[in-house]
Amino acid sequence: MLLTFEPFHRPCVVKAACPMCLSRSLGLDHRSQLSAVPSDCHCRMVTLRDSGRSRSCRRSYALTTLPWFLRQMPLDASGIMAGRVKWVTDIEKSVLINNFEKRGWVQVTENEDWNFYWMSVQTIRNVFSVETGYRLSDDQIVNHFPNHYELTRKDLMVKNIKRYRKELEKEGSPLAEKDENGKYLYLDFVPVTYMLPADYNLFVEEFRKSPSSTWIMKPCGKAQGKGIFLINKLSQIKKWSRDSKTSSFVSQSTKEAYVISLYINNPLLIGGRKFDLRLYVLVSTYRPLRCYMYKLGFCRFCTVKYTPSTSELDNMFVHLTNVAIQKHGEDYNHIHGGKWTVNNLRLYLESTRGREVTSKLFDEIHWIIVQSLKAVAPVMNNDKHCFECYGYDIIIDDKLKPWLIEVNASPSLTSSTANDRILKYNLINDTLNIAVPNGEIPDCKWNKSPPKEVLGNYEILYDEELAQGDGAERELRSRPGQPVGPRTGRSRDSGRNVLTTWK
Repeated sequence: MLLTFEPFHRPCVVKAACPMCLSRSLGLDHRSQLSAVPSDCHCRMVTLRDSGRSRSCRRSYALTTLPWFLRQMPLDASGIMAGRVKWVTDIEKSVLINNFEKRGWVQVTENEDWNFYWMSVQTIRNVFSVETGYRLSDDQIVNHFPNHYELTRKDLMVKNIKRYRKELEKEGSPLAEKDENGKYLYLDFVPVTYMLPADYNLFVEEFRKSPSSTWIMKPCGKAQGKGIFLINKLSQIKKWSRDSKTSSFVSQSTKEAYVISLYINNPLLIGGRKFDLRLYVLVSTYRPLRCYMYKLGFCRFCTVKYTPSTSELDNMFVHLTNVAIQKHGEDYNHIHGGKWTVNNLRLYLESTRGREVTSKLFDEIHWIIVQSLKAVAPVMNNDKHCFECYGYDIIIDDKLKPWLIEVNASPSLTSSTANDRILKYNLINDTLNIAVPNGEIPDCKWNKSPPKEVLGNYEILYDEELAQGDGAERELRSRPGQPVGPRTGRSRDSGRNVLTTWK
């Protein structure tokens, strides 16, 4: 869009966002600006040529002069309209930028004063690194916690969950109760996992107990299915070690860290295909823990029918649900993208397995998410400038038992279908409504408890302050024999769902 002005006085050079965006944010129609200019205005717009909303609209730039109705707005010290949130991002995704523009926020560079920075996990390391010494002010917030990797790195997630279980055991918590085989009744939600090369000997010992089992190897610091493969023989690990130019499993510094987990070879199938769940969880604070579940998650399906046959162990179109993998398959459908909404899955399970069983399954999924967050809460740097939207990956087996596979710090914002774009746009919109109340300049001192009216498609999953206030956990410990796991009940008086004890 090209704007031409004919000023009759010394022009005021002001840094601002695209005038078209700003006029829209003020509720004004940019096409009627000429007729809206008062007769005594000395800064008349003589030409307005609009060739469509180009990419330049997304950049801040210098205007030699501004329309009269924008020049009436107060400016801050840097020449940007006061009261407007100044944003930065190093992730060029339209679902982000469109949400920022819709709020009338102003884009600046990372070297200028900013209020909101949606950044990659690489950038967050630099912001909070000891070397940079960067300190955030009370009007600045970012979308990652400094050490988010305690949850989002595969090896650290498992390590923290194992530590959490042992701590509960020491406390004598009923949550850490085990069955006669030594398995946790309520905390057995992560497949048996070891770190390589550190736990190689422990893994070999476990492997020999069940030599016919299949295991899946994943690099700790990668995503989108990169570097993943399946094995069912110890010789395959030795080959992997040789291919990585490492002669032993002793030196960890010479090899990229991997996790190796017992492969879930009995996944629930729909149409003969394996799938997993991608669920979005927003954490506004870890101490006290407050998290929200997004109701519009989805399922990701493989393009090739599942088979546990060892001859297909190398076929990632059978075993990995990542869109980055499946979109290269011959049977990939570009219209629906191999995705189902969580609501569709729920309806399918209710019709095939029953409503009560389905409700129990989803309650167990919520239980898993809350326990995983509780596991990392003590070690998480609960910086007041931070919030985080995680992408949880859950697999359901054929016994309707959910398993936590991994947690993503930067779930993909790329849209593979039209419905995908709508979902992710709404996800960011609802996330911003909670993280930046009313779209105003952030204030890190607020209590991060937004009213229910602004939650959109989020719902409160767990609020530690409310849980402690209700005495739920105290009641749990004082009533042995009562169910403590992820179970629901009905109130005889009201007929509505009663909050489970873990909430």
